[in-house]
This record gives sequence, structure tokens and C-alpha cells, in this order.
Amino acid sequence: MSEEPGTPEPDPSPALSPSIRAQLLATEHWSLLASRSTTQGEVLTRISMFLTFTSASLLSVALVGNATQFSDAFRAFALTILSIDVAVGLLTQIRVINVGMEDLMYVLAMNRLRAAYVELDPGIARYMMAGYHDDEAGSGQTYYFLGGRTSFSQVAGSSMMFIMTANAALLALLLGSVLTVVGMPVVVTVTTAALVAMIFFLVSLLRGKRLYDDVWKANPPISPTPPVA
Repeated sequence: MSEEPGTPEPDPSPALSPSIRAQLLATEHWSLLASRSTTQGEVLTRISMFLTFTSASLLSVALVGNATQFSDAFRAFALTILSIDVAVGLLTQIRVINVGMEDLMYVLAMNRLRAAYVELDPGIARYMMAGYHDDEAGSGQTYYFLGGRTSFSQVAGSSMMFIMTANAALLALLLGSVLTVVGMPVVVTVTTAALVAMIFFLVSLLRGKRLYDDVWKANPPISPTPPVA
């Protein structure tokens, strides 16, 4: 028997039971946890490799300096090594910033899943210390359950700030070495190197802030934190 025109067709996929929905959400949650752990481990390894490489290269510069009595050949060697250190540091910084954004992505995704858990069973909300709202306030709760931590301390203690500080110092060292080789006065060399390092640090910080702000513009929350009455 044919259906009358305009009659909506029945949905071929029946609604899933709450237990099956919970299993699907939990599977996705574990997948996000594993991916987040792998990403964090990878970036910490990258930072350790960078620090090891930088320490070894600076030690080699000192040894070559003593062996060559700081000749012209030593200057060329030192500038080459410092240039490589800066290049490796910049590549590491790019990865660290990317991982910071990826970590925020994982936090928001898991907060969104917790919101689904609360939707299935509103009674479990009071047992959750991690956030279950996929907005900035919810992510802040997940990063620090107990509250009281300021945004400044969160950023200041991050791997991103660490790598930016290390790269600013390396850049100042490289620039200072170049200016010394060309015969610039010590005052000018130190002032210029310090100024360039500060500019690099501020530009890197602003770029990180812009990437962070873009996250909230491109991903509006579907379970925002309710306003405080």
C-alpha cells in the first residue's frame, strides 16, 4: 500500500538506549584521553631533545674556543652553532604552541562529553570535579579542579612560556655574538640584543594569545556555563 503524498517517512534508525549512548560516549572519551597523553608525551620529548641539543652545542662551543684560542675560525663555528640552536628552538616552539592548542581541543571535547553524561543522568553532576561545560570557564575548571589559580599563573607556568624564554635568550646570544664580531661597542651590543629578545618574546606571546582567542571564535560552545544568579 502506497503512502499518501506529503506523509513523512519513518526514521529508519531507532533512538539508542541510554546505556548504549553512554558506552559510545565513554569509548570516545577514552580515545581522547589516549590521544592527549600521547601528544603531551611527544612534546615533552621534543623539549628535552632541544635542551639536550642546546646544552651539548654550547659545551662544544666552549671546548672549541679553548682549543682554538678564540680565533676567527672559532667565531665562525660559534655563529654557525648558535644559528642552528635558534632554528631548532623556533621549530620546537612552533610544535609546543600547536600542542597547547591541541590540548585545549582535547579538554573542550572531553568537557562536551561530560555534558552528555550529565544530560543522561543529571544526578552525577555534583560528583564531577572536572568541568562539563565546553566554554572558557569550563576549560579552566578542568585544568585546575580546586579553583583559585589565575590565568597568569596558568600561562606563566606553561611549556609555551618556557620555550619562548629559552628562544629569546638564544636569539639574544646569537645577535650579541654577531654584533661583537662586526666590532660594535659592548653597550650597543647588549642593548640591541636585549631589545630584540624582548620584541621576539612579546610577538610570540601575542601570537599565542591570538591563536587562543581564535579557538573561542571558531568553536562556539554547545553547553556553556550557566550565568551566576
